[in-house]
Amino acid sequence: MAISKTLFAPILISLILLHLVESNARMGNTMVESPSPSPSPSPSSSIMDCGSACDERCKLSSRPNLCKRACGTCCERCNCVPSGTYGHYEECACYANMTTHGGRRKCP
Repeated sequence: MAISKTLFAPILISLILLHLVESNARMGNTMVESPSPSPSPSPSSSIMDCGSACDERCKLSSRPNLCKRACGTCCERCNCVPSGTYGHYEECACYANMTTHGGRRKCP
């Protein structure tokens, strides 16, 4: 009788752990990640000079370093920067469609 009790507890624990591992594996297989829309570069085949384009875009910004960093990231991904210091997002749809986690525009 003592042997059956000492064998029963580890077997029960093993079965519970196996069940947890299987259910965790099933959850991992059924979870589907929604594909994030990847920004598409502009149709132009030449690579843009992001540094000078962002310098021009951010020259009137109250926080030029932050503006240039965000602009540089957007320019590298989209290979375009809208003209002027503000607006003109229609010139670069990729640049206009990038948002932060909070839903605000990423690109200045």
